[in-house]
Amino acid sequence: MGAHLNAEDPALGSGITRKVSYRIFPIVGLLYVFNYMDRSNISYAQLGMEHDLGISTATFGSVAAIFFLAYVALEIPSNMMLKKVGARLWLARIAISWGLVTAVTGFVSSVTHLYIARVALGVAEAGLFPGLLLYLTFWYRGRERGRAIALLALAQPVAMILGSMTGGWILDHVDWFGMSGWRWVFILQGAPAVLIGLVTLLWLPDRPADARFLTPAERGWLQSEIDKEYAAGATHKETVRDQLRAMGNRKVLYLAVANFFAACGLYGFSFFLPKIVQQLDPSYSATNIGLLGTVPYLVGAVGMLLVARSSDRTGERRFHVVGLMLLGALGLAGTIVFRHEPAPALVCLSLVAVGVLGYMAPYWALAARVLPREQTAVGLAGINSIAALGGFFSPYIIGKNSTADDVTVGLYFPIVCLVVCAVMLAVLKVPRDRRPADASAVPTAAGV
Repeated sequence: MGAHLNAEDPALGSGITRKVSYRIFPIVGLLYVFNYMDRSNISYAQLGMEHDLGISTATFGSVAAIFFLAYVALEIPSNMMLKKVGARLWLARIAISWGLVTAVTGFVSSVTHLYIARVALGVAEAGLFPGLLLYLTFWYRGRERGRAIALLALAQPVAMILGSMTGGWILDHVDWFGMSGWRWVFILQGAPAVLIGLVTLLWLPDRPADARFLTPAERGWLQSEIDKEYAAGATHKETVRDQLRAMGNRKVLYLAVANFFAACGLYGFSFFLPKIVQQLDPSYSATNIGLLGTVPYLVGAVGMLLVARSSDRTGERRFHVVGLMLLGALGLAGTIVFRHEPAPALVCLSLVAVGVLGYMAPYWALAARVLPREQTAVGLAGINSIAALGGFFSPYIIGKNSTADDVTVGLYFPIVCLVVCAVMLAVLKVPRDRRPADASAVPTAAGV
């Protein structure tokens, strides 16, 4: 079907990629925005529930962490189901179920119920992020994937900006039907996920062959281009054994462990940011904390796009990630030093955000590059599963080591983790992604 198209025309790839992005990214982006917001909105809700439910900083760390146990256990089965039943159906199921669980969390009446709700949320959300990564490999060539992943990862700071602004405001101003504001944080932020799940079911195409927004010739050309990159892995019919073999790949395991240490920095930062900001000045209201909490994420979002553009332009992934991990560690160290000085502390927190958010695009582009096609579904999910354990250990350890007056004493753990990740990736040999002969073949960030 692609015979009528000039495969060597640089404008062709840019045009088709742009059409793909305009069609699928609004849905994909909203899925991940509300996914990450509903996962982490407990960081703002706890500012209110710590009084109602009697939750200490240590207990909050445990509650935040337990989500990841079920999440990790079901990542690989979830991605295998996505590949079997199709992205549209499975991603819709994930969104609808996590939205319902998040909304129901607003009605818990004890710490025990909160633990149960967080485990249920982990079950519901499992597989969303690696599923979206896998989905992007169906639509983007390797040279474009870094910025595609960057736009997906951009959902994290967007989610935290929205979560910070709305979470703090809801805590201070919403007490409808006599229910505390923290309950409405869960209800009001969980409900949209159900609607997005229904939109996904109706509008998201599974693969290029199902893309009615492309012409038959464009569909054939795009599928042919994607298949070329995985030709070596497409010589026989894919089996479950082929997929599971990815977990025996030493490079996959190595990347997964490195990403585990990176995740310790990311989740330690994101779950405790409201407490850190609250500590800067105890007189801050929840609304003030929410507004100030958006600053690091705004800076991190800009940094993420710049890093992705640089990484795609050069084809270099490894040292982009190494530099960002060290930047994040430096920012956390500065946060400890300036823990009672709002302005310099916010600068340091912004450096952390650039580091722990910016690393994702070059890292996942690197990971997708080294996996054979038959191992992509399990490989990406396996890497993310091991990394997600960082979401368990980091909040738990930070919570246990923090005091009632100073949460920053727990930040030494994620600092060490980020440095370890940088060292591991610095010694790893990874080939650069192949750059197109004509720079115009690479779409701008706005076109991906």
